[in-house]
Amino acid sequence: MSPEDTPAPRSLAEALRARDDASLAALLRSRPDLITPVPTDLTQLATRAGTRASVVRALERLDRFALQTAQALAVAADPASYEELLGLMAGDERDPAVAGALPHALGVLREQALVWGGDDRLRLVRTARELLAPSPQHPSPTGLGPSVQEAAAGMSPGRIQEIVAAAGLASTHDAVSALAALTALFADRKRMTALLAGAPEESRQVLARLVWGPPYGQVTADPAAHLRWLLDRGLLLPTAPGTVVLPREVALHLRQGRAHREPEPLPPAVEAAKAHRPQVVDATAAGQALTALATVEELLKDWHEGGPAVLRAGGLSVRDLKRTAVALDVPEPVAAFWVELAYAAGLLASDGEADERYAATPAYDEWLTLPAQERWVRLAEPWLAATRTAGLVGGRDAKERALSALGPGLDRSAAPEVRHRVLTLLAALPEGAAPDPESVLARLHWERPQRREEDLRTRLARWTLEEAELLGVTGRGALAAHGRALLGLPAPDHTPRAEEPSGPGDKLPVHHHRRPAPTAPLSPAEQAAASAAAARLLAPLLPEPLDHVLLQADLTAVAPGPLQRPLADTLGVLADVESKGGATVYRFTPASVRRALDAGRSAADLHAFLAAHSRTPVPQPLAYLIDDVARRHGHLRVGAASAYVRCDDDALLNEILADKRSAGLRLRRLAPTVLAAQSDPATLLEGLRAMGFAPAAESAEGDVLIARPDAHRTPPRTPPEPVPDGPPVPDGALLSAAIRAIRAGDLASTTPRKPADDTSLAPGELPRTSAAETLATMQAAVLTGEAVWIGFVNAEGAASQRVIAPVRVEGGFVTAYDHTADEVRTFPLHRITGVAELADD
Repeated sequence: MSPEDTPAPRSLAEALRARDDASLAALLRSRPDLITPVPTDLTQLATRAGTRASVVRALERLDRFALQTAQALAVAADPASYEELLGLMAGDERDPAVAGALPHALGVLREQALVWGGDDRLRLVRTARELLAPSPQHPSPTGLGPSVQEAAAGMSPGRIQEIVAAAGLASTHDAVSALAALTALFADRKRMTALLAGAPEESRQVLARLVWGPPYGQVTADPAAHLRWLLDRGLLLPTAPGTVVLPREVALHLRQGRAHREPEPLPPAVEAAKAHRPQVVDATAAGQALTALATVEELLKDWHEGGPAVLRAGGLSVRDLKRTAVALDVPEPVAAFWVELAYAAGLLASDGEADERYAATPAYDEWLTLPAQERWVRLAEPWLAATRTAGLVGGRDAKERALSALGPGLDRSAAPEVRHRVLTLLAALPEGAAPDPESVLARLHWERPQRREEDLRTRLARWTLEEAELLGVTGRGALAAHGRALLGLPAPDHTPRAEEPSGPGDKLPVHHHRRPAPTAPLSPAEQAAASAAAARLLAPLLPEPLDHVLLQADLTAVAPGPLQRPLADTLGVLADVESKGGATVYRFTPASVRRALDAGRSAADLHAFLAAHSRTPVPQPLAYLIDDVARRHGHLRVGAASAYVRCDDDALLNEILADKRSAGLRLRRLAPTVLAAQSDPATLLEGLRAMGFAPAAESAEGDVLIARPDAHRTPPRTPPEPVPDGPPVPDGALLSAAIRAIRAGDLASTTPRKPADDTSLAPGELPRTSAAETLATMQAAVLTGEAVWIGFVNAEGAASQRVIAPVRVEGGFVTAYDHTADEVRTFPLHRITGVAELADD
């Protein structure tokens, strides 16, 4: 049978039945909710595709022009021809851009099972028509009102005849033919032009105000003459007392046939605001990536011995977020981003203790041992997939509860899609081009105009641009080479081109080579390969860790770059960080030196360490500082009495007792060389140090205690799982299995069969035969080799229809080839509800 002879489908199920496997796979891939769970047959698939929730979700994922096409079909006749749809979209003048883009948009609607039928009988699924068609409660986005037939449904036949006569038409015997004649008049361009030529100017002004919507207006009980002229001719029709509407056919004439004021067949281009050399972009992004690693490390080092307490409702308090922002020297929103990033990467979690606090996880210690480029990938990869949105911190949820960092309520399922799409749009620009943010937002709005959380998507896009810069995915606003690799794109070619701009202020030429980008997030295996490629590209851009510092006479040390791990750790104990940037400045103070001595280092150890790691001689003031603090360190000993102080120099103890600042410690002399205190040893140590002394803690045996800070770690934790935006997109194996099952189930439900006792079963009803009849039919089928139709109930009680070819019947079981599952199976006879022979054809 030729395609011309193929009968037109009478339902969506028949239209789906005519599709090939590739087309069905495309449908299930674009609408994954249809495959959860797998439908039993194509009729069930069509029913599920027409449910309100599924149709709403499909409409939300249409681009603007495809949605405008669906909206035009909702105000067209049902069914509509392609020519009628083209007229509604391109107007009487047949806009060539619209006419060129319409086949693709219609193809998208067909692929997603929102439209079915041939070009001569296009049908929008009923649920989509109900959602998009105009009504007083839900005005159409087209601005069109009801048709003449719909608007005049409640009018009296006499009034309809009066309108027909006033419009210059011949009277009819019934209201139906009268409304049909009026509709034909309004749809006739020449006759309508002649009718409106005689309209008063005020009447034409009223029509001009209503033509693009909203189509409703208010009138008084005694309308003015220019309104009466329109009402008498049906150009305005009453819908309720005091309310009139502009009929759809009249509006389309005034619009020259167009359903939309501004059809948007082409997506707005993402424009480049600035251009930089790709090498500059990559270097800038690499520098920011290094800063990101240092910031996360500083954050977790600050929480090394146990971080802030967890709020009762979960999350970080406002005060603790402010303290973290001050410690990192960043604004609070940026501090929230770093905290959430560490949490998403699995480096930070709550410890689960009774007094619950945040702390680093064991994964943090492993992270510290990795090379810098791999540590960056461990941050960038979860950022791409995270649904937790740091930008929401400080706002309020639907119940007006404050949203806190690390707290509940920050998941937004659209975040990964928006993040990936923004970076993909940046990847489509030439290397080194920074986009105009507003053009990125315009493009995203064109691609998803129907999303209910449109404002959220706009904010997500802005946050993505900011966070990508903070993380080092972009540099100077342009996507870096390792950022492209993270998306699964090939490494860019930095070979200079003749038309490539030479400086950051140069304008970009009009035409550029653009690399294709993935349209959806990568699979886990693809993302792992992409991350490895990103690490390889980033590695040469990062400086090698240094094994030295530059000591200066003002008690500071300058690290001209990142330091090797042991050197950085020891220097972090011996000195305080004074400033950060390209070079880190450390300052030595009595407190910092004492901290190193408390950690078990001797003065000789510190002198040797500085001499080994300084490219300049150790300055004399620094050597004196170490010796002076070491000389006094441990001269006083503090132990547990509750607490005591002992010292061989009784004059020093007399000095402590005479000092007014010691009153709060409540000291009293037990012996010439021992003072007792009511406070605990830790408070006593801090109090004496605040008075300018350098005491050392001692054990019960009298040995000096080495006060190394204990690293507080949570139990092993898994990173937070992203909240999916609906069912996941099925992979190829699942699609193949699902289509095979749907086809087989459809075969079982649609195969013609002989009626039993001249009675037909209702669709979906299982055949019913006695056990003896079932056994006899099965045995006969084994001998003839014919297939039969059975009803089967499995062990869980689920009933299904199957087409089987019996091979053997014995022991209460039938072994048969199951056409539904495309494999040989064994069926217990007592679970077969009945059997019927298939029709001869």
